[in-house]
Amino acid sequence: MPENVLKILQERGFVEWCSDPDELSQVFQSRVTSGYIGFDPTADSLHVGHLVPIMGLAWLQRAGHQPIAVAGGGTGLIGDPSGKTKERQLLTLEQVERNLSEIKKQIEHFLDFDCGASSAKIVNNYSWLSKLGLIEFLRDVGKYFTVNFMLARDYVRSRIEDPEKSITYTEFSYILLQAYDFYHLYQQENCALQMGGNDQQVNIIAGIDLIRKKLGAKAYGLTYPLLLTASGQKFGKTEEGTVWLSPVRTTPYKFYQFWINADDRDVEKFLKLFTFLPIDDIKEVMSNHARHPERREAQKILAGEITRVVHGDNAAKRVKKVSEILFGEAYTLEDLTLELLEEIRQEVPSGNAKEIPSSLLDVLVHVGACASKSEARRLIRSGGVSLNGERVDEENYEVDSDNFLYGKYMLLKLGKKRYHLVERG
Repeated sequence: MPENVLKILQERGFVEWCSDPDELSQVFQSRVTSGYIGFDPTADSLHVGHLVPIMGLAWLQRAGHQPIAVAGGGTGLIGDPSGKTKERQLLTLEQVERNLSEIKKQIEHFLDFDCGASSAKIVNNYSWLSKLGLIEFLRDVGKYFTVNFMLARDYVRSRIEDPEKSITYTEFSYILLQAYDFYHLYQQENCALQMGGNDQQVNIIAGIDLIRKKLGAKAYGLTYPLLLTASGQKFGKTEEGTVWLSPVRTTPYKFYQFWINADDRDVEKFLKLFTFLPIDDIKEVMSNHARHPERREAQKILAGEITRVVHGDNAAKRVKKVSEILFGEAYTLEDLTLELLEEIRQEVPSGNAKEIPSSLLDVLVHVGACASKSEARRLIRSGGVSLNGERVDEENYEVDSDNFLYGKYMLLKLGKKRYHLVERG
């Protein structure tokens, strides 16, 4: 029998609002229920802010229900005005399709698409929205929405009242399109639940109302809270910008470090939201963490778990080791695999050594690791230079081809925490 996933989501901190929690709980316990979330294809990658809705779908499936990810190929051509002070730049159909292909790959890391009745689906709303005729849409959908209702929306009202802003008819129609999505999925996929961020509550209610008015049927809505860090920042933003799920946009190492740097006040909440660890295990993790918070064990578990899901086991193990190396923990020559060195190459300064053999002093200056030979000499004398994990004590040390691992890389450590990767040029 399927489980009451609403109870699971509430316990883990996912639920901000639910249209009819008691009735929805009964539905979850009585039958396999389909629920959907829409993803806006404005970029070729999702970011960590999307992990809350993605994990919501994953828990839906783990409780025996069917998750549906709706790729907004149609609505993405319009642009959701919710929470926006100006119109989004409209994408071309080609841009939307390209972005969708990448987003699908990321969602597939979290959901099982071959597990019977609860198998996940990814559908593109362009496939049905593109077939709607204007007259048909106005008669069969538009007549169920009053202009009064639409003007009452905060984002609409604020842009109408500000003389320097405005809202286009295109944006104004977005809420109707999202409501139609829910109506279509209810009919074609027996989908009775729409989930989304808290800024989507009105759009979700519009879909519930359209289903009730046109079909006389009951549908449900659920929203997730706006996630802020303990410092009051919007979750997922750093000084360097957005943290993406794509390894091209955000390297797995930087992704891992984002979670390692989680505030102690946030880490328990993040473990509940972004990992599949049981609640009792999380309590134990936090109990151990409280005894030695300086070790950041809870953050390491958080970072390892979510990096493994997003980037795979090998990448998670690799970036964990890179993190240990770059933060001063001991390592051996055997640890420096080619994959690990390639990962390090993306995170530390590097330079080419073209004249080999050559003195280490010359190499340090040539690749930019030291400003002068005298600085390099002082570092070596003080025991502050190591090469591939081995300390160099000789000022006149000669670098030759044997020093380059896999014929390509030589890893230098300068002082306690500074690294430089030398490439055979």
